[in-house]
Amino acid sequence: MGRKKILQKRRQRLIDKRTGLQQRALASTDAAEVRGLNDQIADLNAEIQEIDEEITEIDNEEQQRSAEPVQAGAQIPQTAQVRGGTTVGSFQAAQAARPEVPTMASTEYRSAFRAYVTEGTPIPAQFRNGDAITTQDTGAAIPWTVMNEVINTVRKRYGNLYSKVRKTSVRGGVEYPVGALQATFKWINESTVSPRQKIGTLGKVVFQYHVGEIRVSQTFLSQLLTLEAFEAKIAECIAIAYLQAMDEGIISGSGDGSMLGIVNDPRVTNTITMTAADINNWTKWRKNFFAKLPLGYRAGEFVFPVGTVDAYLETMADSNNNPIFRQATGLEVNDGDAANPNGRFFGREISLVEPDIIPDFDTAQPGDVIGIFWQPQDYAINENFAWTMRRYFDEEMNEWVDKALVVTDGKILNPKGYYKIIKG
Repeated sequence: MGRKKILQKRRQRLIDKRTGLQQRALASTDAAEVRGLNDQIADLNAEIQEIDEEITEIDNEEQQRSAEPVQAGAQIPQTAQVRGGTTVGSFQAAQAARPEVPTMASTEYRSAFRAYVTEGTPIPAQFRNGDAITTQDTGAAIPWTVMNEVINTVRKRYGNLYSKVRKTSVRGGVEYPVGALQATFKWINESTVSPRQKIGTLGKVVFQYHVGEIRVSQTFLSQLLTLEAFEAKIAECIAIAYLQAMDEGIISGSGDGSMLGIVNDPRVTNTITMTAADINNWTKWRKNFFAKLPLGYRAGEFVFPVGTVDAYLETMADSNNNPIFRQATGLEVNDGDAANPNGRFFGREISLVEPDIIPDFDTAQPGDVIGIFWQPQDYAINENFAWTMRRYFDEEMNEWVDKALVVTDGKILNPKGYYKIIKG
């Protein structure tokens, strides 16, 4: 049995195992068990991706070998007849090789996908069989090689907020209980025993099938001549757009056909009101905010627009107008560092955002959210990387439009450690 067939059989076993784990996760009501199963599913997804990459390498090697001329001394078929040292014929017809169903990782499909995006050439019929690679309604599925590159780019070039939240890959439309994971201590003696502790619940979370789109420049992509250059650029375009959308959704998502952001989540009822004088006074931060913050949630982080940090946090001064923001609050920001434009405030991490996500204090209206204190791991983004590309003609603009479609959702799991900082 060839190496490729071994890998394909192993891939199918992993897919079957993943399906079983997904069914167990759906049936389980134990939050800890669901998290453990999701971790196993993520590991299986990574193994499947590695196998797909190996199969792609084998396909490439086979194509290179088939293109090479037969060298002297090559092995002569056993059925051939040799006369005077020369092979003159074979008396058994060679069996025709069984054509393999092309996969999304194959060079043929990748080339067809590039032609579909850059030139509008329809995906050939052979790619619509067997693996349901593409349909008339959804367009063309983005090849695995491109998707692997997107995933790697997302992992290496995290969004400012996306990098910190929890990632899941569970079935949409199903309720998942969120366990409080709390118990109480009780002294026991010879006549009493501690009661069994039941995991409390913070409610249930349902991830929906929200579809987002990423529009890609047709003119620019059409100029990329090589397959490698096309795949690298389209992966970069998708990753950058995806990360920006995820950061915006975490904070200000409406929840109406999209992620539910922290600002718009009605379950976040903890609020701290800050006037211009309060936000510029380090003692007010201690009295108005930290004095009310439970110990269990003090390890959270801040999210601020950079303008608020510049105008109010970094201008804290004493009665003689000497700056004290660093001594009093430990404020440090890296707003000049494009790779990590964040900092620390009262020993907690700060994530800086643009004012279109959270308004600056000066431009915000009274009652608006001007900052957030959150527990990043208590926000979950449920995603799968099954992107598809669809091409259509915009009659109004008289141009072809290419857009990538992805299904994802995100929301808070436990809102107790979230605080909205409100302008007073």
